[in-house]
Amino acid sequence: MLFSLPLMVVIQEISARIGCVTGYGIASNIRRHYSPWLVCGVVIVLFIANTINLAADLGAMGAAVRLLIGGDSRLYTMLLGMLCVALEIFIRYRTYAGLLKWLTLSLLAYVAVVFTVSIPWGAALRAIAVPHLAFNAETATAVVAVLGTTISPYLFFWQSSQEVEERARRVSKPLCITPRQAGPELARIRADTLVGMTVSNVVAIFIIFAAAATLHASGITTIQTSAQAAEALRPIAGAFAFAVFAAGIVGTGLLAVPVLAGSAAYAVCEAFRWTQGLDRRLREAKAFYATITVATLLGAVLNFTALDPVKALYWAAVVNGVLAAPVMAVMMIIAGNPRIMGRLTLPWSMTVVGWLATAVMLLATIGFLLL
Repeated sequence: MLFSLPLMVVIQEISARIGCVTGYGIASNIRRHYSPWLVCGVVIVLFIANTINLAADLGAMGAAVRLLIGGDSRLYTMLLGMLCVALEIFIRYRTYAGLLKWLTLSLLAYVAVVFTVSIPWGAALRAIAVPHLAFNAETATAVVAVLGTTISPYLFFWQSSQEVEERARRVSKPLCITPRQAGPELARIRADTLVGMTVSNVVAIFIIFAAAATLHASGITTIQTSAQAAEALRPIAGAFAFAVFAAGIVGTGLLAVPVLAGSAAYAVCEAFRWTQGLDRRLREAKAFYATITVATLLGAVLNFTALDPVKALYWAAVVNGVLAAPVMAVMMIIAGNPRIMGRLTLPWSMTVVGWLATAVMLLATIGFLLL
């Protein structure tokens, strides 16, 4: 998590710069400047991975609600899926974005759990700086999964498209047309990305600490749902940690679902030149909201099958990790092309780190495929 952070920050900043400078999202840029088959292939894989992610997140949320109040977890899963769709379609985006910002506080639930259990802080902090890696197939797969869930393609598409929407909301032209405005805009992107990615990685580290100090330390190494993780915490860490962890699952799920469904919808609509945007009314962007609805409800329906949510989430992360390298390579080519970016191509420092991140993802994928 420590070593992936700078790579994650730079790649997310590059995706935001592409949207802000060109006025188009990543899928639109690939379609406009490269092969349409490339964008179709990327979008199909992204949609499948996002739908599996949605299935796991919605299933986890339903199971967590059942733990807290009882009842049928699959019913809660469907209701939560429909609630998420309704919120995205019928609430004005500015209002919904404000709600999502407050929901990020639910991430503190995982931090709170750590301080209710005994953590060997010396060993934990050493492990952050000096991770233990074994050169075998299991570790190679895990590395791709971890990278795929942090340096993840759906975040690239989401952030670039959000920058496009933000400039449209302010009736601002793309920076390639108004390069004199680039200074403050690119500084805002850098600060926003650095803070957001750092907080997400810190929370991820606390989740790892909590799992290692409770579940793994007690010999629980195989779970099928995150609700099982919450339930297993009850006898180990107490009722408070259990309740906080379960509530955190619901809160973070409500935060993740609109990003997963929204990024899939942006990618699909950009690929087919359909009207898109969370600021649009339903009648203005029917295909966009239809994609959100299909992806979310399909994810909810998958929970009525024999799907193992944790395995599904794990393998969706692996798919994202494999998909990330070629998408990142295309992004780097776009961001370095003056025909597309004008005078605002990447500075050399970002170019070096961006290609380094791409190489890391590629090497991790090769290791996964060969071991």
